[in-house]
Amino acid sequence: MRIIVSLIAGLIFGLGLVISGMANPAKVQNFLDVFGIWDPSLAFVMAGAIAISAPGFIFAHHSVKPVFGSEFNIPTNQIVDQKLLLGSATFGIGWGIVGLCPGPAIVALTGSMSEIVVFLAFMIAGLVVVKTLKSEPGIFSTT
Repeated sequence: MRIIVSLIAGLIFGLGLVISGMANPAKVQNFLDVFGIWDPSLAFVMAGAIAISAPGFIFAHHSVKPVFGSEFNIPTNQIVDQKLLLGSATFGIGWGIVGLCPGPAIVALTGSMSEIVVFLAFMIAGLVVVKTLKSEPGIFSTT
C-alpha cells in the first residue's frame, strides 16, 4: 500500500510541476528575474502549494506516528554552519542559472530538451563527488 500511495503522490506532484510550468526552465528563470522579464505566476503556484500542504503538516504535527510508517524522521540539527551555507548557495546558484531543481528536472525528461540530460548528468556527478568527499576528512566529512 505504501508503494502505491507513493506512486500516486509522485504522479500528482509531477503533473503539478508540468501544469504549473515548474518543469519549464525559462518560466522559472523569468520568475527569478525580478528586475527584467519578471513572471510572478509561480508565486501563485507556491501560495497554492502552501495552502494545500499546510493541513497535512498540521495533521502530521499532531500525530504520534506517520500513516504509512512507524516513526517520523525529523532532523534535529539546527546549526547553520559553513557546510550548510556552501551547499545552499551552490544549490541556489545552480537552480537559478539552469532554472530547474532536481524534481522538475526529472519531470522535464519527458520532454525533448537535451539540456535536461546534461543537467541531470552533472547533478549525478556532483552527488557522486560529494559522497566521495564525505568519506575523506575535510569540509564535507561528518567526522
